[in-house]
Amino acid sequence: MNRIIGIHAVQALLDAGRGIDRVLIAKGATSQRLQKIIEDCRTRAVAVRFEPRENLDRLADKGVHQGVVAYAAKKSAARLEDLIEQAGDDGFLLVADSVEDPHNLGAIVRTAHAAGAVGVIVPERRAAGLTDTVAKAAAGALEYLPVVKVKNINRTLDELKEAGFWIYGFDERGDRTPWEADFKGKVVIVVGAEGSGLHRMTAEKCDFLLRIPMQGEISSLNVSVAAGVALFEVVRQRNVKQD
Repeated sequence: MNRIIGIHAVQALLDAGRGIDRVLIAKGATSQRLQKIIEDCRTRAVAVRFEPRENLDRLADKGVHQGVVAYAAKKSAARLEDLIEQAGDDGFLLVADSVEDPHNLGAIVRTAHAAGAVGVIVPERRAAGLTDTVAKAAAGALEYLPVVKVKNINRTLDELKEAGFWIYGFDERGDRTPWEADFKGKVVIVVGAEGSGLHRMTAEKCDFLLRIPMQGEISSLNVSVAAGVALFEVVRQRNVKQD
């Protein structure tokens, strides 16, 4: 069973109709959003238990549970070939290479879903797993956006190129800005690890390396913020009306 914590994540779980074993609510916790979760559980015949807050603190393992913890069936694993098919002729994907902070990964998934990405691709190793912390930071987006785990990011980029995608890596070593790129058609946005950015071999697999121009004294952005800038530039370009 998967453990899901936090109001947004548990509500998204209910809205998505995924199989839920039970929902735990902190005794004495009162809010309209928690009350809605309780009512939705009753409507869907999901077991609700009221427990001391310290029990939820222990179960959440220091995570901020906001008074609710749920246990749900595991989602079916998404596959790369499914994302390629769903992307069609103009879908876009995001690759998060070696993002180790679960809060960053969750924020990236949330932003990717908000921007309309078809899915997110992450490596199986040397990256944050799809934990309850990631689910909470994603604020429910994990219920709707497929996340594919792959063994080798570079090999995956080769597969995506063969499928007709253009690969745009975001890195401070880039030789042009996102505003100079053309994000129409089948596109993959690649962001790298916190601090170190893209691995050298990953950068070499990209068709283009782009840098986000910085005006202040800080040389780089948080990876989830950089992903947001990249994804919504894709959205902006695709919504510009052609004369």
